[in-house]
Amino acid sequence: MNTQGFFIDYYKCVGCGTCEMVCSLVHENACSPALSRIRIVRYRREALNVPVTCAFCEKPPCLDVCPVGAITKNHETGDVSIRAELCIGCRQCAQACPFGHMNFNAAKGIAFKCDLCGGDPQCVKFCWTGAIEYVDSEIAVDIKRSDFADSVLQQHDK
Repeated sequence: MNTQGFFIDYYKCVGCGTCEMVCSLVHENACSPALSRIRIVRYRREALNVPVTCAFCEKPPCLDVCPVGAITKNHETGDVSIRAELCIGCRQCAQACPFGHMNFNAAKGIAFKCDLCGGDPQCVKFCWTGAIEYVDSEIAVDIKRSDFADSVLQQHDK
């Protein structure tokens, strides 16, 4: 099973939108954040930008609610994908996703989401600040642990 996933460092993200543009260009042949599989949530007052994309859930709620079986999970790779030819555009998957990762293309009438660019995520390649990484899941957990421990240590030193 693929144990790689996205690691997002919000503090490195400057909200430039390069990831959104390259994603939509690669998948839709258009530079349009609305067609991107990754979206940046911008908190202007806090000067914080959070890239958001599919979490590839172990038990994807989107899969469970799809009435036509258009969403599948490959248990070997962990990939959760949409068979566009089966999608009826009901948007139940978008309602079910607890993270807001599922998207809808109104012009085509179908849902869409990150497909990891076949294992070579272009958003990672083009993120010039290094805010988006595609790493082994255990490495991501180790980074989070270290960040948490650093914050505890900083609080202790005050």
